Amino acid sequence: MAKRILLIEGHPDPDPARYLRALANAYAEGAQAAGHEVERIAVATLEIPFLRSQAEWQAAEPPAALRACQEAIRRAEHIVILYPLWLGTLPAMLKAFLEQVLRPGFAIGSAGRLGHAPLLKGRSARIVITMGMPALVYRWWFGAHSLRSLERNVLRFVGLGPIRETLIGPVEAMGPARRAAWIGTLRRIGRQGR
Repeated sequence: MAKRILLIEGHPDPDPARYLRALANAYAEGAQAAGHEVERIAVATLEIPFLRSQAEWQAAEPPAALRACQEAIRRAEHIVILYPLWLGTLPAMLKAFLEQVLRPGFAIGSAGRLGHAPLLKGRSARIVITMGMPALVYRWWFGAHSLRSLERNVLRFVGLGPIRETLIGPVEAMGPARRAAWIGTLRRIGRQGR
């Protein structure tokens, strides 16, 4: 069954030659070839102000371009977030994007004294992370701490699930054949809409 898929490219560098862009393109090509509808957000192309207070996060309106991103998230049935691992976590620009778009009233509602109500239920997700270290080292030695935090404290918090993950590394040490193999893998995952 065809899905509405949103790709969020979280690399802060807009250079189209980035390997992460090739991975995103492969996913999109595979998804579109299988009949899925694909929409894309390139975080690097957006002006994203940093939030500086809880009051601003709760009450201020995000800029118009980011409200359009909220609408893209609302339309999506499956969300794919791709980003490079920087200093052990996601780049600050992607974090600022998520803080701007996943606000109260859009991504979370009030559940009174019991906490919050996730408002983005019914959407699945995939996280694709590229990194300089071997993915196995990130997962087992470092515990994939930033990935776990993003999954649990952000995506599941707003209602997304199930959440799948693809960890790719060490990117800098990969030869052309291995890079091409990962592109093929992302194209296949895109066809599956997962």
